[in-house]
Amino acid sequence: MPTPGEKLRGLIENGEHFVAAEAYSALTGRIVEHVGFKAAYLGGHACSAFHYAVPDNGIFSQVEMIEQSARIAQAIDIPLIVDADTLGETVADAYHFTRRYAAAGIAGYHVEDEVNPKHSKHAGGLCSIADMQLRIEAGVKGRGDSGLVIIARCDELYTSANGGGGSGSVEEAIRRGRAYAEAGADAIVFASAPPEQQAEVIPHMPIPVCTLGFDLPGTAFTLSTAWGWVSAAVGHLAMARELMETGAVKSAMNAFTNFPEKYDLIDQKLYDDLIVEWAERTGRPTRPNHAR
Repeated sequence: MPTPGEKLRGLIENGEHFVAAEAYSALTGRIVEHVGFKAAYLGGHACSAFHYAVPDNGIFSQVEMIEQSARIAQAIDIPLIVDADTLGETVADAYHFTRRYAAAGIAGYHVEDEVNPKHSKHAGGLCSIADMQLRIEAGVKGRGDSGLVIIARCDELYTSANGGGGSGSVEEAIRRGRAYAEAGADAIVFASAPPEQQAEVIPHMPIPVCTLGFDLPGTAFTLSTAWGWVSAAVGHLAMARELMETGAVKSAMNAFTNFPEKYDLIDQKLYDDLIVEWAERTGRPTRPNHAR
């Protein structure tokens, strides 16, 4: 059986553009697999905001991300790609956490070059090219024979004016992208950058390019995020207000009734069958028509 990393490599090498759809929990992972996506993606914002209620500033740890991504990876058969931030503070962290991601069944991750605390009031800029190369090389060593796909995230086109650490130089983005490929990255993403700038960079990359949030010609795949957890939070907020104001949540009951896939997504029949077999073989009573 191919490893998760090998499955993801197969998708990339196939040459057909695919979308890794947002999955911030085991159930949402099952959902994106159920509707036909070939890969799933757990972004940093989705994990930090939804599960820890903190901003995506590099606050929550790699251990927390590994624990959450492992729950998703173990619930699905399609490969899961994860936002691994900077993979920790040192190359030792990068090596150690890569081993843990691989052991957890993660197919790939992206590691970035912005200095923590990122996406914050701190204008720390990007780490040096040499530091990023060594971080990638440590990941290559740490993945062993798992096939885990290492995606370098370059924030050079993600400028300070928009909350990033880059200067916006296309030439520097090309230089960094080539250097990251030389260090062993399997693919690269230029995050939160204008499509027209990314289009200038893509032809110069010696490795596959993916995009974050939108499709571009010449790219291998898209990481789609920031819609799943937000829509879930908006829905929860609306229903919580409905409960507070009216004492009931009629909209939720309607949603529950109109969600026939829910039992398939949580393997209800599998567990029902296990329980029935256990009850019958041990002389325990069962309900003739178990009402779910």
